[in-house]
Amino acid sequence: MRKAKRSDKERIVELLRLSFIDNLSVGFLVGSSSGRNTRIRRLMEYAFDVCYEFGEVVVNEEGSACALLFYRHLKQFSLSAVWLDIKLLFGVIGFARLKKVLHREKLIENQHPKGPFCYLWFIGVDPAVQGKGIGSGLMAALLSKMDAQDLPVYLETSVARNISFYQKFGFQVFHQTELSYSLLFLKRS
Repeated sequence: MRKAKRSDKERIVELLRLSFIDNLSVGFLVGSSSGRNTRIRRLMEYAFDVCYEFGEVVVNEEGSACALLFYRHLKQFSLSAVWLDIKLLFGVIGFARLKKVLHREKLIENQHPKGPFCYLWFIGVDPAVQGKGIGSGLMAALLSKMDAQDLPVYLETSVARNISFYQKFGFQVFHQTELSYSLLFLKRS
């Protein structure tokens, strides 16, 4: 695992787009109308940029797996952060979905601790090589790093079959909410 460079952005964005193309939570954000693939790509570009600035973007040596880690306690007001949010609104969410997306984000934020923590925003493995332990290797390396920093890790998933994957790394489901899909909240202290 290594820290991603800006030059890795295109590969990471495409890897995440492919990994989350059918994800209900991502679908909730981007909608289902034409241009959905473009909006997913823009969402992943946004997430990459936010994590690059206020967290970490990591990739395995082969470039077949990546993770976006966000540290909310490091986020500061800046013109670049405002610009990213404006691009997200106009290029991904749109005004028609804004109210329900803001509601969803508030529900997520309410489940996070007030102190420092690591938010595992996205972890993805190239679909062509999934099931070969690549994601497990990346997750183990990430969690070892978080343990060394004594940071709890939070995430949520809309994919019930992913729960056992997270549980084998010590995550516990601590909350669930219903939107147009079930959103499960997990943490690892």
